[in-house]
Order: sequence, then C-alpha cells, then structure tokens
Amino acid sequence: MRTYVAVIFWMVSATLRAQIACPCNPQDPETLKERQCALCAEAEKQPAGTVVFFVQDSSPRKPDRWLAIPRQHSPGMHHMDQLPADVRAELWRSAIAKAKELWGEHWGIAYNAEKLHSQCHVHIHVGKLIDGVEWGEFKVVDGPEQIPLPGPDGLWIHPVNGKLHVHIGEQVAETVLLR
Repeated sequence: MRTYVAVIFWMVSATLRAQIACPCNPQDPETLKERQCALCAEAEKQPAGTVVFFVQDSSPRKPDRWLAIPRQHSPGMHHMDQLPADVRAELWRSAIAKAKELWGEHWGIAYNAEKLHSQCHVHIHVGKLIDGVEWGEFKVVDGPEQIPLPGPDGLWIHPVNGKLHVHIGEQVAETVLLR
C-alpha cells in the first residue's frame, strides 16, 4: 500500500510540474496537427474579425463543458497576460454570457494554472457550478473588466448577488464545474 501511495504521489507531482511543448505556428499548418495545438487549429478556422469563439469540450468525461477561446495567437505557449486587455475582457464577458445562457445563475468559469494546460492556446472552461462550492481566497468584482490576471495560477469565477467572486491562486480550477 505504501508503494502504491508513493507511485501515485510521484505521478501527480510530475504532472503538476510538467509543461507541454508548444510547436504551434499558424503559418505552418503541419504544426497545428499536434494534439496540444488543436485549439490553435480551431482558432485558425474562425473568420478574421472573430474575437472569441466557443467549442464543446472534446473530453468524453466533460459532456456538458464548453471552452471559450480567443482567436488571437501568441508565440509559443499562450498565456492570459499576452492577450491585450480589451481582448481579455471580451473573453471573460463572452464566457460569462455563454455560461448564463446555458445555466442561468448556476454557472462557473475556470482557467487552470498554466503549468497544467494540455493545450497551447488560451481557453476558459465554461460549465455549471457545483452546488455549495465556495472556498479559498477570492476577490469580489463588479464585472469582467475587473477580473485580475491569473498569472501562472488558475482562477474560477461565479456569480453572487449581482457581483462576481473571483477565486484566485487555484491550480486545477475547473474541478468546481460539473462534468
């Protein structure tokens, strides 16, 4: 049993330290065939004026989950702080609107810590918030423009009395969303 626990601990800690390589280059379509570049390939399919688009999560374990994705690319591994403030605000605004459309006031959106990303392209998980979830440090904001940059950590957001609770310093933030 002790060996089993040690192996599981090693696997989880290795996963938390891993960061994927990002060979994505929109000028070279061959690079977009890599698994971690799938969202970059989806972004390239969008019309030029598109700021944010949505795709359903392809994981069979997350049948009701959507992803909000900016069309804009960044070199290498995409990070939230590489998006211009207006694009970032529109990404949050669009993700919140989609979440409200699908789940009324029972929505949540999440951005996982960067070291845990399995895709190169920035994306926000959109889903139904698990009932009764509220923990950790959070900041109360009035709207998308006030959502702080997550930095290397993740964050998750949900509505409370007309405001947004932004839970910061999270790693696997999407665990607050129903699968």
